[in-house]
Amino acid sequence: MYHHGWSDYQRGVNVKSLTPDGSDVSIVYDGLLNRSGASQVYLHTGFGNPMQWEIVDDYRMQRTAEGWKKTLNMEGGHLTFCFRDTAGNWDNNNGNNWTYKLV
Repeated sequence: MYHHGWSDYQRGVNVKSLTPDGSDVSIVYDGLLNRSGASQVYLHTGFGNPMQWEIVDDYRMQRTAEGWKKTLNMEGGHLTFCFRDTAGNWDNNNGNNWTYKLV
């Protein structure tokens, strides 16, 4: 089955599958931090159990015409993520974060 990804257009988040099994994804962020003029945005991720931030990492995102972008491999089957800028501001979907899960 080909996983296409999903979008949260209202908050400026788009996850796109790059492989047939969905294991490689591209995350594009054009949300609050970008609209507020952030000079750099980081993707803050946790792989594994969605109730616990396991295998936590921050990834520097690249500025593109679409917004801030990062491509990564799904280490496991469940990704929880949010965004931060260099000034310490966070966009975490009002405390709910975002999740992407391989089916």
